[in-house]
Amino acid sequence: MQNEVSKNQSGISLKNFINPARAQKFLAFGALILLLIFFSFASPYFMTFDNVVSIMLSTCVNGILALGIIFVIITGGIDLSIGTVMTFSSVMAGVTITTMGLPVWVGIIVAIITGTFCGFISGTLVSRLKLQPFIATLGVMMVTKGLSLVLSGTKPIYFSDTPSFRKITVGSFIKFGAEGKYSIPNGILIFAVMAVIAAIILNKTKLGRYNFAIGSNEEATRLSGVNVEKWKTAIFALCGAFAGVAGVVMAARLDSAQPALGQGYELDAIASVVIGGTSMSGGEGTILGTVIGAFIISTLTNGLKVMGVAQEWQIVITGGVLVLAVLLDKMRKR
Repeated sequence: MQNEVSKNQSGISLKNFINPARAQKFLAFGALILLLIFFSFASPYFMTFDNVVSIMLSTCVNGILALGIIFVIITGGIDLSIGTVMTFSSVMAGVTITTMGLPVWVGIIVAIITGTFCGFISGTLVSRLKLQPFIATLGVMMVTKGLSLVLSGTKPIYFSDTPSFRKITVGSFIKFGAEGKYSIPNGILIFAVMAVIAAIILNKTKLGRYNFAIGSNEEATRLSGVNVEKWKTAIFALCGAFAGVAGVVMAARLDSAQPALGQGYELDAIASVVIGGTSMSGGEGTILGTVIGAFIISTLTNGLKVMGVAQEWQIVITGGVLVLAVLLDKMRKR
């Protein structure tokens, strides 16, 4: 009898220790460390300060998009429009600042409001009109892509007359070394702040709790008295807000709003979320895992580029990593 109790107790403790979601998060972190070690030996230029900063800076846009779309994926949905919504938001910022001549801070607010409104439209189509998330967000993707081209006249909008805008991403508040030789771009700080905000929303607010509840069992959540339609719409709007922030960061980094960019960014964002341990079937996910996943994508891309691997093969390898992450998620579910 005592032996059986001991077995049960050890079984419970082992089950608590080997948490599948936690295991996949550690697996993603281990994969990131292995990538860093591999590329460090493969190229002497990989671990230089400038290249490490370049990796972190390239993570910002994709990482912020991933922080937004994780909320939608946890509900069991998908948002294919975040890439073009990001571009549309940057174009709106460009029109506000350069064409209308309004202050930079007004352009930033307009960009975030634009992203939030696009997310609200997607959420309304999904929750109120009962369209499939794939179809609804595909439609929003096409509309925002077209509007970006129309408003910009199919030409990039440059911020040459407002140098302060570019400093949003590539400027630096943190400098160190002799005479400030080394610096951390502001874009990295923005990404860190957005990650903290996302973690607080997901883990400490009612929206976060309902987010997990809807993803785990939407019908049971509805029967519990929760207005699922309202909260789903809010979740999509939140995703759009993150896309709006990403639009500002991207435009500031490029010093221009590029209306032809955007499509394809959603794939890297989804890959970051899945690699970070979020299940495509909904109900679970972590912000830390998503941040790690975003760094894996950017590290892999940068490392292959430093090694001289052709861009088409970079896409093939990244796609293979995404498929492997989904397979691991399926195995974990079993």
